[in-house]
Amino acid sequence: MQYRVEELARAAGVSVDTIRFYQARRLLPAPRRAGRRAVYEAAHLARLRRIRQLQADGVPLAVIRRLLAPARRSDAALVHALAEEHGQRTLSRTDLAAESGVPEALVAAVEHAGIVEPLRGGSEPRWPAVDVELAREALGLLQEGLPLQDLLALAIRHADNVRDVVDTAIELFDRHVRRAADGVERDPADVVAAFRRLLPAVTALVAHHFQRTLLARALARLDRLGDEQGLRHALEATAAAGRLEVTWR
Repeated sequence: MQYRVEELARAAGVSVDTIRFYQARRLLPAPRRAGRRAVYEAAHLARLRRIRQLQADGVPLAVIRRLLAPARRSDAALVHALAEEHGQRTLSRTDLAAESGVPEALVAAVEHAGIVEPLRGGSEPRWPAVDVELAREALGLLQEGLPLQDLLALAIRHADNVRDVVDTAIELFDRHVRRAADGVERDPADVVAAFRRLLPAVTALVAHHFQRTLLARALARLDRLGDEQGLRHALEATAAAGRLEVTWR
């Protein structure tokens, strides 16, 4: 069956702009040209429906593009595991603001700054439900009196650094976990099992390292300033806080 772009959009339940967006992101192949007309096939409709289903499962577009490309055999299983960890329930920006108590304008500012990226590609950006608690924690920082502009600048700097580190970590996973020593790709079930073991372990390591570094440098700063009273109180508070507890999911 053949479709014009408007017919394809109707059949898939998306807008024409969404189709063009998917094409620009190399998720959807270009149509066949018949004279001046752009002609879409049944394969385009099937691919659109697959993209929408993966998005509904919480899979980011960058991952969807990789999954739909000629793929390694463990990709489908690993993407499914990623989707489960990402969380399947999503919210609009308005709903996220309402549930978290964070002003929608602030959510938009975080989005536009690229600090936290929503799921894109539909009629509007969608946010994983787990972001509700993160938004509440961020609001707590503001309520302590930290300036919004300074916090946003620090968050942008942190996000940029984290992306670089995470990209390197993903490459390490691909080279040393997805493949055996001889370069042959491991069984998909083994790759997913390794991913599920590594994700909470890495999350805990990063959180503990950040806390230890923050405390150590804060104490060193107080000592350098000769603030003996502040140093004493900080040491007492640090001892009382004990070990950082990281709850996964």
